[in-house]
Amino acid sequence: MHLLLRVIVFFSVWGIFTAQGQKEDSTEEVKIEVLHRPENCSKTSKKGDLLNAHYDGFLAKDGSKFYCSRSQNEGHPKWFVLGVGQVIKGLDIAMMDMCPGEKRKVIIPPSFAYGKEGYDASTFCLLPQHPLPTLPRAPTSGINRCLPWIPLPKAEGKIPPDATLIFEIELYAVTKGPRSIETFKQIDTDNDRQLSKAEINHYLKREFEKDEKPRDKSYQNAVLEDIFKKNDHDGDGFISSKEYNVYQHDEL
Repeated sequence: MHLLLRVIVFFSVWGIFTAQGQKEDSTEEVKIEVLHRPENCSKTSKKGDLLNAHYDGFLAKDGSKFYCSRSQNEGHPKWFVLGVGQVIKGLDIAMMDMCPGEKRKVIIPPSFAYGKEGYDASTFCLLPQHPLPTLPRAPTSGINRCLPWIPLPKAEGKIPPDATLIFEIELYAVTKGPRSIETFKQIDTDNDRQLSKAEINHYLKREFEKDEKPRDKSYQNAVLEDIFKKNDHDGDGFISSKEYNVYQHDEL
């Protein structure tokens, strides 16, 4: 995965095809049909994993397509973290326990999608491309979470209120989530269960050295400051294991 995407996904929880609905009390459920499952399935997806997948979205009412990931981002599959609200609730549910190479068709009721308000598909957005502190931050609530500086992919329609959705999903990869226990321990070189600016700066330096494009010191400093702005909630100059552990790993 490209360096910037790794860094952004690691320290941010941004919307990627999300406008989290109004999850209402309901007897409705997500229906899952497995179209293909590889015989050799040694690893399945779980909450906090980083997934790479393509998916097409259709309105159940008339079968019209409102989204096709293959027509976005030069046809590259989407990366997102499972189970933390980076996709609608129905997709978080539907993509649990999937194998790489598996294909599913899922039916998602309105209460697990966009609820009574619907959604404008033309505002589906990607992960932020430039995590600089001078740029405005994405809102933490509301229907439109797309960031104003991101080129928006084209979509094919709007999602009306109370719409049941159908998704055809193909999963390509399941990897350890960006905030894995292993990564935390890797960054926490003094083993004090919190991440200092020096430790994260050292981590960023190593990651930037792996990138093909050279970055000057000011850019790295800007990324570092933005990371602490978004993650150091108590302002003590450290990212604690609790602040880091947004995915609720028991081991931290």
